[in-house]
Amino acid sequence: MSPALNERERIRAAMDRILTGTALHSNGALTIVALAQEAQVPRNALTQRHPDLKNDFYAAVRQRAQPAEAEVRLRKQVVKLKELRAADRQELTELRADREALARAVHQLALENRQLRQELAAPTSVVRVLPTQPQPPAGTDINR
Repeated sequence: MSPALNERERIRAAMDRILTGTALHSNGALTIVALAQEAQVPRNALTQRHPDLKNDFYAAVRQRAQPAEAEVRLRKQVVKLKELRAADRQELTELRADREALARAVHQLALENRQLRQELAAPTSVVRVLPTQPQPPAGTDINR
């Protein structure tokens, strides 16, 4: 199948419309897919038959002083995600340190508890169980 005679002219006209923001047949994105839609040609017309026009289009896009709105938005999102990832990494480091400290404390308390129980069970224990005191009834003045 041979390309239409005016294919190159349609591609150039589509390039102009996209670059000026007046796309008629596409979403106006600065991509080869949008250019092909705008020129109403198959995408492979740009990638296989007219790679010079594809390269011209990309060069014109690069020459534009301002990056595309989507690119700006995505770059901001990447920065935000990197900041969040760094904060998560810091929090995870702190939580791991806390976990280790708590595990040591639990281990120490378990050892002390075991020692106290062994001393309490010994016949000559100096450890005494304190009697529990009954709670006064509600509404009673305990300072009398």
